[in-house]
Amino acid sequence: MLPALKTPDHDLIARFALLAGDGGAIVDPSGQAKYLREWRDRYVGRTPIVLRPSNTAQVSEILALANAERIGIVPQGGNTGLVGGQIPFEKGTEIVLSLERMNRVRDADAAGNCIAADAGATLKSIQDAAADIDRLFPLSLGSEGTCQIGGNLATNAGGIHVLRYGNTRDLALGIEAVFADGRVWNGLKKLRKDNTGYDLKNLLIGSEGTLAVITAATLKLFSQPKEVSTVWAGVPNLNAAGALFTRAFEQAGPLLTAFELMPRILIDFSLKHFSGARDPLGERHPWYVLFEISSPLAEGIAERVTMALLEAALEDGVVTDAAIAASESQAQSFWSMREGMPDVQKHEGGSIKHDISVPVSSIPRFIEEASAAVEKLVPGARPVPFGHFGDGNIHFNITQPAAMEKAAFLARWDDVAHAVHAIVLRMNGSISAEHGIGRMKAAAMDGIKSPVEMDAMRGIKLALDPNGILNPGKLFTRL
Repeated sequence: MLPALKTPDHDLIARFALLAGDGGAIVDPSGQAKYLREWRDRYVGRTPIVLRPSNTAQVSEILALANAERIGIVPQGGNTGLVGGQIPFEKGTEIVLSLERMNRVRDADAAGNCIAADAGATLKSIQDAAADIDRLFPLSLGSEGTCQIGGNLATNAGGIHVLRYGNTRDLALGIEAVFADGRVWNGLKKLRKDNTGYDLKNLLIGSEGTLAVITAATLKLFSQPKEVSTVWAGVPNLNAAGALFTRAFEQAGPLLTAFELMPRILIDFSLKHFSGARDPLGERHPWYVLFEISSPLAEGIAERVTMALLEAALEDGVVTDAAIAASESQAQSFWSMREGMPDVQKHEGGSIKHDISVPVSSIPRFIEEASAAVEKLVPGARPVPFGHFGDGNIHFNITQPAAMEKAAFLARWDDVAHAVHAIVLRMNGSISAEHGIGRMKAAAMDGIKSPVEMDAMRGIKLALDPNGILNPGKLFTRL
């Protein structure tokens, strides 16, 4: 059993405030509010103090004190997480550690194709710094103007370009982190190869702040694409979407950088609730695919591959209609509609959300079976599955029935999630593809991981954080 964590008294809170430096502590409830509420309002916590250190040394001192006094610490980036991992519990004994003031881009190296940044740097600021030296940082999320790279690393975030470039873990060369006892590990290497024992970097990435606090990272950069062909296509059914992906993968190979799936119901929601939204195609289609083919050479390759793919797909009935973006602004309008889909559902009432992955070939069958299971549980519920078809990650969200009260619908969350997850696991999938475990799915971990896996994970946690101060209650419900 771990030693019980304590509630910090007034004197200890004052000591923590001093360690965070000038302007680094927030004790006023109104000032704390934005750090304590998840954007969907599913989790609203309490804290005696929000700490906002401005450098790694301050993080080290804060963790050393917390470890000595056995005080829970909840690391937080941009507070864009969707499973409650960044929110303290309601009892109000844990301290929120926000990295937002540590937001410097330290170095952009065009020759080395890498960039180093503090954990609090927003994803957008890193993308912009890469573009300033004619390089691409390919991680792309709807929240990129707000989310921070430390949080992206801590959750191993995915996004629309995983198909080509991989998750955040695949984009990291090195990290700097502070362990629970305050020791700093400087692993900010620029090496592409380093085969010297255990890979601590990849252990900490995706650990959701439960093993250490990531304070900086060195990230991979890529050449900017010289051509990008963006296509919005209507398809008659899910099997056709799968057939189109197979063709695109075979014909475009590594030039295929994104392949997204969307149902008609989400297009209707967008047209209904978003001012200025336009249907990219003239007629209605049951399903849509948004895909991107890009080339590092300005030789018309992307356009030729796209045209050959579409001509054959239209002729064979795999695609029923398509629009190729004629400009960068039109391409952006396609992507804006796709990226706005998580938000547009709010206007239709309650939404029960799932972030799952299954083998790509199983996506059509999963959506059909999960939709039927939801209809049986909650008649009239409106499934709105969308997401990253190319890497098997579907956001299987369900909007409340039009005639049902929101509270009554959301009360069925656990029942619906259990049914959906059972189908996912039967297909050898994952109940968390890119959002993590956090608070929301911690109770499910024992049921989806083998005893061997859980014992190994708990052993790692106890070895690196023996007092259990780092993000207590996340990932594990018991240690």
